[in-house]
Amino acid sequence: MSIVITKLTKRFGKNLVVNNLSAEVNDGELFVLLGGSGSGKSTILRIIAGLTQPNTGTIVLNGKDVTALPPQARGTGFVFQNYSIFRHMTAAENIQFGLRIRRIPGAQRRQRSEELLDLVGLAGLGARFPDQLSGGQQQRVALARALAYQPAVLLLDEPFGALDVKIRAQLRRTLKDIQRRLKVTTILVTHDQEEAFELADQIGVIERGSLIETGSPEDLYHRPRTEFVANFIGGSNVLTAQTHGDRMRIGSADLPLPQGSRRNGSQMPVRILFRPETVLLQAEPFAVDSGVIVLGQGRITERVFAGSQQRIRLELEGLQGDRPLVGERHYGQRAAQIEAVRPSELHPQFHFVKGQKLWVGLTQYHILEASGFKILICSEEGRGDEAIAEFGFRLAETAGGRSTILTVVDSAASESSTREKLERLRGLWLERLGDLELRIRQGTPIEEILLEVQESHYDLVILGRHARSHETMGLGKTVRHLLEQLRMPVLIVQKPRSTLARILICSAVGEPGKADVHIGGRLASLTGALATVLHVGHPGETPEQRRRAEQHLHAALSTLEAMGVTSESKIREEPALEHILREVEEGEYDLVVIGAPAPRATRRLRWHDLAEQIVKGAHRPVLVVPMVE
Repeated sequence: MSIVITKLTKRFGKNLVVNNLSAEVNDGELFVLLGGSGSGKSTILRIIAGLTQPNTGTIVLNGKDVTALPPQARGTGFVFQNYSIFRHMTAAENIQFGLRIRRIPGAQRRQRSEELLDLVGLAGLGARFPDQLSGGQQQRVALARALAYQPAVLLLDEPFGALDVKIRAQLRRTLKDIQRRLKVTTILVTHDQEEAFELADQIGVIERGSLIETGSPEDLYHRPRTEFVANFIGGSNVLTAQTHGDRMRIGSADLPLPQGSRRNGSQMPVRILFRPETVLLQAEPFAVDSGVIVLGQGRITERVFAGSQQRIRLELEGLQGDRPLVGERHYGQRAAQIEAVRPSELHPQFHFVKGQKLWVGLTQYHILEASGFKILICSEEGRGDEAIAEFGFRLAETAGGRSTILTVVDSAASESSTREKLERLRGLWLERLGDLELRIRQGTPIEEILLEVQESHYDLVILGRHARSHETMGLGKTVRHLLEQLRMPVLIVQKPRSTLARILICSAVGEPGKADVHIGGRLASLTGALATVLHVGHPGETPEQRRRAEQHLHAALSTLEAMGVTSESKIREEPALEHILREVEEGEYDLVVIGAPAPRATRRLRWHDLAEQIVKGAHRPVLVVPMVE
């Protein structure tokens, strides 16, 4: 292997930027790190180059551990997005710069410069200064400079990001041709999927500092393992369907589940991916013997012209029973959204209009890996939180998720007894859950929980709440820090429930209320619980405010219905706290969902105080949902 990266981690302060990342790049391969802004891809490149030091992990180039070596001793060439060529030097002098500081004789420097100018398509322009060159030409100079001393590894940090579309395409072809001719091992980072597909031998998709999946462009597009990659790369349609033994149902079609995708259990959800270009559309029903999987009849909601292609978006009512999940569902959207791609031709068969009804089918699909709800259960040292841990285990079992139980200890001496307790709990539940991990960290609870969540990307954190004298009037410091710093749902458990059959979602009008419905609905969908959406107004509401509240509740029920959740709504004009607490008791709810309080400095509305009061008074598990940014 030309490049071997092992367990690379980098933090800037408390911010985890690269998370235990390992990857291998073959000799002569062009490897692309593909990710969004802030995903950590540029930091990884700088660590390989020696411009940034990792906290942990190793970098091996051509069999040599270079982790502790300075940049000039690693044999890497680096090309920056902003060119970084010297403005006071000509193109030829820029290319020769690295050779000069390595004391290469002048004649050899000039010969190498001429060779590289010809290689990158700048022959005869060596005497020009950067301000006499276009942006694309300057980037070619930067590439030639990086190749001047024949590096073993070429590193490119979004090298075409500052250029226009046409120049980017030209330079991509130039780079690919040069890389193939020189057979130099190359890592390029980009957020541009088209660029990744055109250049890469292998692509690594990165998110929040973690390498999610690696594969060839064809495999990642047609056969991704994870739903994240399926949605991140290209357009995607993803449906969630229930299996029945070795069969699964999509729309009105019942078909066999592929052998490698079968799960233990009679009814388990699977995620089915099919790309927009594989969707079949026609005005007449498909023939029974056509071999087409019929999803149903859809109505065109949007047609987007995109040059050589047109994107057709359709709503399908018939997929509600299969809990469709296609990208991010709009709030209040009941029907499933399917996207198809067709050529932008003027032939009548490619003429689509909004409102047109078409039959929708497909002939190929791909089953994604199971991705259950990932839950972190925080058990405090010496607090006897076994009941809280078991509530978390039951939730994970019902939701088909994965669980990790974490205890933070204050010293190494107490770790042994803590591990013994956790191992006993694990033994009781391992057979039922199948995937249950233990974590023991040493330090302060707030800092260690934050680090654990950053490193492992959980969907939900469960905390026990104890009536300490300094926390009886609020959420407590640990919960506040998690909600404010991680912006993720936190489930606070005082008295665990034996079931999760009824969920009360306390929803305000506006964006925070939508988040409450989405997250509460996801839990209800996974557990099969009945969801009640409650809006508490006030006696002085205007007719317009009342109308908006009713619209919000109607949209909430549509959203829950589309998620496969049985739901109802209630609206009251009473003091909010008293009514919610009475509703919790009378309705025998097993879980309450409510929005997080606003930061103290900006708290203005009484609604923002409800989370703390509900946690204190409900005597039920309370799921606190962070504010939407």
